[in-house]
Amino acid sequence: MQTWTQVGPINTAATVDAAVARAKEVGIKHVVVASNTGDTARWFLDRGLEVVCVTHQVGFRSPGMDEMSAETRQEFVAKGIKVHTGTHLFRGITRAFSNAHQGFDAARVVADTLYLFGQGTKVAVEIAVMALDAGLIPYGEDVIAVGGTGRGADTAIVIRPAHSGEFLKTQIREIICKPWVTGK
Repeated sequence: MQTWTQVGPINTAATVDAAVARAKEVGIKHVVVASNTGDTARWFLDRGLEVVCVTHQVGFRSPGMDEMSAETRQEFVAKGIKVHTGTHLFRGITRAFSNAHQGFDAARVVADTLYLFGQGTKVAVEIAVMALDAGLIPYGEDVIAVGGTGRGADTAIVIRPAHSGEFLKTQIREIICKPWVTGK
């Protein structure tokens, strides 16, 4: 496992290189990458992998706002990148109730546990399951999932996601790289 001394986008190039190299070493064909505007997903163009870009849900930053432009979506479709924009695995309707009643829910407990490894790890697990639920990656196969802290990428994992309804069957096979510090 490679570790970075800082969190965030300063690690994007090295994280992408490590993810692509590991995918080729072990024969993984699919990469799932968190990318709200498309900038991080572009790093995976022409790398010989099937790319799925998972964005923030519409309304994440402000009501009705989609952070990815229509032009970027069209560009990605033309270049073979699949884009998924949907409700976040750990942020659905239960979050509204836990926020309203100052409580917690199982999704928040899982997310906070994954945060112990860093924000990028939490994101990578989340987007892999979201991509599987959306039918954008094959069931029962290992994929590379790439997340980050804030912007860019700083974490890559090998994961065999399960559907959200069977989340506890998800297998994190390997942490390829992540920051030494969690950034929280």
